[in-house]
Amino acid sequence: MRFNLDIDTQRYYIKSYGPGWINVNDREIRRSAIVSPEQLVTDWPPQTFADLEAFHFEALLPLEPEIVLLGTGNRQRFPRPAVTQTLLAHRVGLEVMDTAAACRTYNVIMLEGRRVAAALLLMDD
Repeated sequence: MRFNLDIDTQRYYIKSYGPGWINVNDREIRRSAIVSPEQLVTDWPPQTFADLEAFHFEALLPLEPEIVLLGTGNRQRFPRPAVTQTLLAHRVGLEVMDTAAACRTYNVIMLEGRRVAAALLLMDD
């Protein structure tokens, strides 16, 4: 899917996405990534939902998000509570959805000026 939005090009936004890839500011990414308005992390270690561990969410804390959108691949799957405890302990909201929905939701929340980060898994296990 491709988006047509008036977006500040100084911020990271998801321009388009498809199975196994996302396009962030005209850069195609084919590995799991974290996208926030101010930062793009293209080497987020978990590649599949089964790889998710609690320490992976610690990488999100320096971004100081108020909400994290977890894109879990082509279908919505909920991680064990112990895996996401780090976010909850720091009072960071978490929404879990498939990666396509997380891409769409990220752009909307980012345009609202909120502190959002999308942690996107692009491969399915």
